[in-house]
Amino acid sequence: MPTTLIVFTRSPEPGKTKTRLIPALGPDGAANLQRQMTEHTLRQAQIWQEHSEHRVEVHFTGSSREQMQQWLGSQWYYLPQAEGGLGDRLASAIQPHLTHSQGQNSVLVIGIDCPGINPTILSQATTALTTHDIVLGPTTDGGYYLIGLRQWQPSLFADIAWSTDQVFKETCDRAQQLHLTVATLALLRDVDYPEDLEVWDAIQAQRG
Repeated sequence: MPTTLIVFTRSPEPGKTKTRLIPALGPDGAANLQRQMTEHTLRQAQIWQEHSEHRVEVHFTGSSREQMQQWLGSQWYYLPQAEGGLGDRLASAIQPHLTHSQGQNSVLVIGIDCPGINPTILSQATTALTTHDIVLGPTTDGGYYLIGLRQWQPSLFADIAWSTDQVFKETCDRAQQLHLTVATLALLRDVDYPEDLEVWDAIQAQRG
């Protein structure tokens, strides 16, 4: 089953990205971390994509397609994120791939805040969608770092308490109400606050 991986990110503009890390890193340091984590996530995506028919799209905000391509290279498909909240943006990104596919395609969506995402996890998610309707990667703060679908399910993105510790639970509850099967990946930690920087440091140490 060909899979499209959608990566949400934004331009690393000081003062407008990773703002919760500014107290620890300063505006320039937080923007630099945004840059590094985006590049790290796309390296993982590139390894996952190699020797397959999978497609990677970068859905961006805060910049132009030309600027994103100049930064990250021409090997990706670039699309601006839709307007609205996270649910609106997720729905707008996913719907075009699944509305008419009749289960013949699958979509994964990730951000760049969870550096623990690697090619193995992406492959596990792809495989899970051959036997389940939905795959979710939970985060320690109650959200999710990955969602994958093989059929369009708009109810999963409406009236969810986004940016709270209830996102994963509410999404699972909604899936149960819709009689959808859910596969769950490993629990990972986002890098959102200064105390989370140890996660990024550990990833960097692994790279040597």
